[in-house]
Amino acid sequence: MVKDVAALIGRIAVGIVFIAHGWQKWTEYGLAGTAGSFEKMGVPMPSVSAAFAATVELAGGLALIAGLALPIAGVLLAVNMAGAFVFVHASGPLIGQGGSELAIVLGATALALGFNGGAYALDRVLFKNNKVLNPAAA
Repeated sequence: MVKDVAALIGRIAVGIVFIAHGWQKWTEYGLAGTAGSFEKMGVPMPSVSAAFAATVELAGGLALIAGLALPIAGVLLAVNMAGAFVFVHASGPLIGQGGSELAIVLGATALALGFNGGAYALDRVLFKNNKVLNPAAA
């Protein structure tokens, strides 16, 4: 039970961070502004990448919190953070301006929580016998 509560707390915390970043891309910067920033940073296909990042961060963060489709959300969020690392943060210092530590931690944590999200997840209720969406299925 303690590990399940810890997983839930982790999912909520990381989910909030992803939601905040996705929400910012959709509302504060807008997709055009996000794509413009991505283009300046050398991200390939900036418009497509901006839509992918904004959507995955917002929807993936919500999925983490709810515990819904956790393996899919975890993989997509990890792919998103791998892209952030490779195209934006890898050339900077590990810590500091442009540092890569946030992308590394968020990607790894999303992946881990995607496959070890604990018992307090909608996947456990909705997909009791589905080993893909509920890795704990018997």
